[in-house]
Order: sequence, then C-alpha cells, then structure tokens
Amino acid sequence: MSPTLLRRCRECGEYTLNQSKCPRCGGSVYTPIPPKFSPDDKYAKYRRMMKEEAEKRSKS
Repeated sequence: MSPTLLRRCRECGEYTLNQSKCPRCGGSVYTPIPPKFSPDDKYAKYRRMMKEEAEKRSKS
C-alpha cells in the first residue's frame, strides 16, 4: 500500500482509504504524512523568527 493512499479524518481522527470523505462521520480527510526532511530547509528562517517572537510574547 502506498503511503499516499492512507487518509485521516479531521473530525473523528479515524484512518481511511476513502479519498473524499470519512465513511464513519462524513468529515473531510487529509494525508497525515509529514513533509520530507531536507537539509536545505527553505522555511527554517521563518520558523526561528516565529519561535523568537513567541518567546518574547510569553516573557512579556
């Protein structure tokens, strides 16, 4: 089975092979697989900036 076939419901959290909606509750489904790791991370700078901003706000 290909990892892209597995879907997870946003409403109830059930896993399914249905591509359009959850067969149990009818909620929307998404692919629960995280993005591949890349040493050339294009968004690392933005994540660090957001983390620093969150730390500053929590200290205030």
